[in-house]
Amino acid sequence: MKKQKAYAAAGVDIDLGNRVKATLPQLLASTHRREVMGKVGGFGGLFALDVKKYRQPVLVSSVDGVGTKLKIAFAMDRHDTIGEDLVNHCVNDIAVLGAEPLFFLDYLGTGKLEPHVFTEIIRGFARGCAANGCALVGGETAQMPGFYAAGEYDVSGTIVGVVDKSRMLNGQKSIRRGDVILGIASSGLHTNGYSLARKILFDQLKLKPKQRLAELGGTVGDELLKVHVSYGPLVQALLKKFNRTGAVAIKGLAHITGGGFVDNLPRVLPAKCDARIEKGTWDVLPLFQLMAAKGGVPEAELYQVFNMGIGMTVIVAADAADKVLRTIRAAKFQAWAIGEIVAGAGKCQVV
Repeated sequence: MKKQKAYAAAGVDIDLGNRVKATLPQLLASTHRREVMGKVGGFGGLFALDVKKYRQPVLVSSVDGVGTKLKIAFAMDRHDTIGEDLVNHCVNDIAVLGAEPLFFLDYLGTGKLEPHVFTEIIRGFARGCAANGCALVGGETAQMPGFYAAGEYDVSGTIVGVVDKSRMLNGQKSIRRGDVILGIASSGLHTNGYSLARKILFDQLKLKPKQRLAELGGTVGDELLKVHVSYGPLVQALLKKFNRTGAVAIKGLAHITGGGFVDNLPRVLPAKCDARIEKGTWDVLPLFQLMAAKGGVPEAELYQVFNMGIGMTVIVAADAADKVLRTIRAAKFQAWAIGEIVAGAGKCQVV
């Protein structure tokens, strides 16, 4: 009988890791861009930026995780959406500056490497990157026995994109009173607010992840695992159509993540303007209606924790609002005019 290696006996199976990672080239083929150099598995990912495409290229980067949404994946033993969630979240974070995503790197830490879980997560990364035209150029998989609870893991990701300096969105310079705020629908919680949602749904209401609810049209777990929508390709199309030289219709974008409207919209506002969001102007998803009705959480806090059905806001010149809205809807996204820019002090009012 072959003796087990000492490191494997201690909980870190390098050979298993190498076998699992051997499938990566096939999984990542769909994310390839012509600028990618070398292959996955080197000490660093290589990407040759085509500087001829830009007058003044500005690199834009972001790093994030998916928070306690992972707890739902563990409970459902479903891991195919997590990677896609993370890519889309990061894409949206740089899209608000007008940046096109170039490449993405992931980190996965776990106590014991489970091949099927690893494969599902990486497939999600690859699916998200391919849909956003973003290359998956590398990452790190760390086996850390004794560090995580059995069956659990953590993921994070870093994205790098580029935008020409002259086309970079800066709402603090361009947003004015009278501009219209458009809201684009989310699929659900996206990747924020899960700690409060889990408390309401599982602790207070005593629901189970695999329990079906008629108002949700499926199980609680499936509702909570709906993929974070990517708005990246839509944003690029909108900027190409409406922000031409000498005519800037789209003035600012805010990704509605942790902090909801209250904390995210002020990040793009001038000091003397407020964003006024009018409740009732969009369709609030059944999940949010359920938590609002039975969660016992003050309404003001709900709008600071959850996206409440709006994943991205677009601040546009009033005379272009109808055209932009029609274009968003033609791209198969639900969207509404949900507010306007008013005089203020750089805050968000939800009324």
